[in-house]
Amino acid sequence: MENLESDLLRTFVAVAQAGSVTDGAARIYRSQSATSIQIKRLEAVLGRPVFERHGRGMILTETGRRLLPVAMDVTARLDATLRSIANPPVEGKLSLGIPDDHGREKLAQIVADFSRDQPGIELNVTCSLSAGFPEALRRGALDLAIYEVEAVSPSEELLIEDPTCWVSSAERDFTDVEPLPVALFDEACWWRDAAIASLEAHGRPYRIVYSSQSVLGVLAAVRAGMAIGLLGRSSLDAGLLVLTDAMSFGPTPTSKLVMKSKGAARTDAIDAMRQTIRRAFHAA
Repeated sequence: MENLESDLLRTFVAVAQAGSVTDGAARIYRSQSATSIQIKRLEAVLGRPVFERHGRGMILTETGRRLLPVAMDVTARLDATLRSIANPPVEGKLSLGIPDDHGREKLAQIVADFSRDQPGIELNVTCSLSAGFPEALRRGALDLAIYEVEAVSPSEELLIEDPTCWVSSAERDFTDVEPLPVALFDEACWWRDAAIASLEAHGRPYRIVYSSQSVLGVLAAVRAGMAIGLLGRSSLDAGLLVLTDAMSFGPTPTSKLVMKSKGAARTDAIDAMRQTIRRAFHAA
């Protein structure tokens, strides 16, 4: 009986997460042809396919869906073991800022992975509105922070991009409502300026009926049918309706989630956390 080689599992995970052989190959620094050969070898070992073609991409078969969590666990454990053996233990303290809207999804994973790999580091986490994180980094109150920007600077590392759009509750029609009720982020957030610019380009009367510091706050107002709101597509769910195309609003930006450390600081603790954050976000 043949064995499942870790290299085959790693290739499989990369393609599954990327959604295509081409993008999966780029993640593991292999050629497209070499990646395809690895997937075929894996399928030969299993005796059944793990992917089926869907348009220009790939989707998992039932076998692929069963294999994916196992493959992810095996490769993560191997990586963690290598790091623990190859890298000397790091000690010290680290202050991390992570935005509340992204933090709920990722914080548990980041903390669990980091504490497992770096048990000697005392971690202090601030999970809140990220508008103040750049200033906290400048003052040294945070060692490392994740926050959203409209444009990425050379000192910031891009993690993910999230297109924005106008949305409403699927239960309420705002077509003939004037002035148009709007829920916005507060004045400390650049999203507010982007939203107002889009509304002004739309040319329809509007009034701000709700302001919030967080995505959860704007979502609550939108879901309740109180107002429309500008949100990232990653925040949408089945109860929301995208309005951008139907109502001819002005263009809205793509939000960019970035990571930055204080000043030019690059300690072992910061580097270790950077690697953990990259794995958490890139795995998505």
